[in-house]
Amino acid sequence: MQGADPNAVRRAVETGDPLPGTAGFAGHVDEMLVRDVLGRYPLFVEGDDAREWPADPTWATDPNDLDEPLSFPAGHVQHECEEPQRRWSLPDPAPFERERGAVRELVDAVRDGIAATRPDEADAVAVAFSGGVDSSVVAAGFDAPLYVGGFAGSHDREAAATAADAMGAELREVAFTPEDVERAVPEVARAIGRPSAMAVQIALPLYLVAQRVREDGYDYLAVGQGADELFGGYAKVARAPEDPRVDADTVRGAQREMIATLPDQLERDVLALRAAGVEPVAPLLYDGVVETALRLPADSLVDDRGERKRAFRLAAREFVPDSIAFREKKAVQYGSLVGRELDRLARQAGFKRRMDDHVSEYIRSRVDD
Repeated sequence: MQGADPNAVRRAVETGDPLPGTAGFAGHVDEMLVRDVLGRYPLFVEGDDAREWPADPTWATDPNDLDEPLSFPAGHVQHECEEPQRRWSLPDPAPFERERGAVRELVDAVRDGIAATRPDEADAVAVAFSGGVDSSVVAAGFDAPLYVGGFAGSHDREAAATAADAMGAELREVAFTPEDVERAVPEVARAIGRPSAMAVQIALPLYLVAQRVREDGYDYLAVGQGADELFGGYAKVARAPEDPRVDADTVRGAQREMIATLPDQLERDVLALRAAGVEPVAPLLYDGVVETALRLPADSLVDDRGERKRAFRLAAREFVPDSIAFREKKAVQYGSLVGRELDRLARQAGFKRRMDDHVSEYIRSRVDD
């Protein structure tokens, strides 16, 4: 069983509690396959040639261990010889009435998440650090070195350097090279089972940083995953319902829509980190943090000036300087300049921009090789 004690998983199955005080779980217990409501750990079953769902599946935590892997759905339980059944759905609690109370509870929840996910071997953990508010809050909870990756002159390396200086923390920079990216493309695509441009652009910087972390002797990498989805970090959430990229007609509805994307995203990230030899630690995805995030009112997700992640930024002031708490950052594929380099490599290999999805075509060619 990944992520939680089997007894805690049994209780969650019995009670139907979707947020039972864990940081997620997936695996096999009492003749059942289970995966938590947010899909925080990957789980796969062997399909048939038609990729139909098997009644009595062979399962694995790595898709590369199976011939026809199917991702086991988050929030589901499958008893032997039965179809998967949904057991857990996210709760829909009433929002906080006062922002001050919401921020106070969020501070406590984040502290609890850090304490609950801290590995027993305290010196075996490092922190993936971009200098943004998410990774900085996580970094504040661990007495561990901070690692940032990117090309020379990249936004992430510059932001991480100023943030680490403000926090008085040790920063180790992982300088990416074109050769690093070229080598890692097929490795990452195979590890995550997705030879697509967006998936590889996001996973590849994590992979390269994690490889360095493992080389330096660390077994765990603490990450800030989940904050944008939970706390309203996306522009399309702020613009709901006008933004065509979301179906929801409210900001809180758009928040839940983004949270629903986490199983797919976390599967990608966990597989990439494991392929590099480290296990992720994600304090901001602890059940108590998720539960608190679901109670945030719309103006605590996005305020009337359009500032995103308002409540989380206010809570972050308890952990980091204001200059970091209210800092904006770029997505990792842009902040590290990996997206730019992948585009260059694709064009250099003959996959021109006029082609449909030329970077994905390049990645598929490297996997086939």
